[in-house]
Amino acid sequence: MAHSLELDTTNLAEDPLILLVPGLGNSGEQHWQSRWEKQIPDCERVDLGMWDDPHRNTWVNKINLAVHRAGRPVILVAHSLGCHAVAWWAEYEQPAYGNPVVGALLVAPPDVEREGVDERLARFGPTPRRALPFPSFLAASENDSYCTLRTARGLAADWGATFAYAGSIGHINADSGIEDWSFGQLLLAQLLREHRTRHGVGREEETSTRRRAAARYTRLPWVQSPDRAEQSADW
Repeated sequence: MAHSLELDTTNLAEDPLILLVPGLGNSGEQHWQSRWEKQIPDCERVDLGMWDDPHRNTWVNKINLAVHRAGRPVILVAHSLGCHAVAWWAEYEQPAYGNPVVGALLVAPPDVEREGVDERLARFGPTPRRALPFPSFLAASENDSYCTLRTARGLAADWGATFAYAGSIGHINADSGIEDWSFGQLLLAQLLREHRTRHGVGREEETSTRRRAAARYTRLPWVQSPDRAEQSADW
């Protein structure tokens, strides 16, 4: 029996709706998510509500409603605590691989299990460790005060995401001074390309292509597919 959210495979060739999933406090005017919302066609923000006092299951239900209402393929673009909301959505819903969510860009997830973490972040722990049922990038900065690079790489491995090193730009938000964040746009473009060619590309080749694309733009060896995460050094 098909999952209740699963789309007819004949509809999966359509360009996906891009759903932005902000984190704690929402994304302000100068945040790259807000800029993308204005610039990218078919890009919408999920109104999670309770922005300063988040409730995990409420956020998960809001994501589920947005995905359901889309009625078409979806790419999720999450920042910070929104990444954990996406992981919990996948944990609860367990949709078919790549249907209806055909990809995700997960940016700067915080360490919600760290000792002394903000209680509002801790509500989203313990972190789900199941591989996500869609192709994904996890982008992280090496000087993010909310999560070490080592922990971020561990999350990428657990979630089956391709890790993408974003440089030393803090929490990858408005304070990072990245404006439209061109590197993130390149990662999103790769997810879109994969979706458009998926009928002729297997999952293994997709992951390899995703890794090569991220490495090309970072020009650093810190971009890795999940099967290579355990080989990385600690930074």
